[in-house]
Amino acid sequence: MIRKLCQWILYTEMGWTKDVTVAHPKKYIICLAPHTSNFDFFIGQLYSMAEGFRINFLMKKEWFFWPLGLIFRRLGGIPVYRSKHTSMTDRLAETACLSEEFHLCITPEGTRSLNPEWKKGFYFIALKAKIPILLYGVDYEKKLIKCTESIIPSGDLESDMRKVKMYYKDFKGKNPELFTIGELK
Repeated sequence: MIRKLCQWILYTEMGWTKDVTVAHPKKYIICLAPHTSNFDFFIGQLYSMAEGFRINFLMKKEWFFWPLGLIFRRLGGIPVYRSKHTSMTDRLAETACLSEEFHLCITPEGTRSLNPEWKKGFYFIALKAKIPILLYGVDYEKKLIKCTESIIPSGDLESDMRKVKMYYKDFKGKNPELFTIGELK
């Protein structure tokens, strides 16, 4: 019932479409961009519920206050303590290795503000756990959710990040002026 309702809201009422050709294995990381608005979270939750899969996500710890913290945790939220060095990538990679299934969504910009220096934690988690990164783009101009490429990290960070960023170069976020792939080397 919830799945049908979310499909109706996202695809019929809101007019979004999807172009997803990449298979979802038992373990993966979704790299989701652009992330320029809090509305991205709403679209992402609607999409995952409409498609019938649950995914964990990282979110700054400041959002985990009562009662929102309870809701975000129930939806799969994992608080990120930016001021502490907690070896989060190592812990998440270890969890991925030990789990039968592992689904994690990360926005590489790490913020809704303009940020040319993308975070690389998603890459290192996938590299250490030997799992694929599914490249999901959200294009507000086209009302399109797209995942037509994935990568297996090779260990060549510069080359792999170039491929990732190039995939997102034409996507338009809700606030397109807040998105950049930065300088490519």
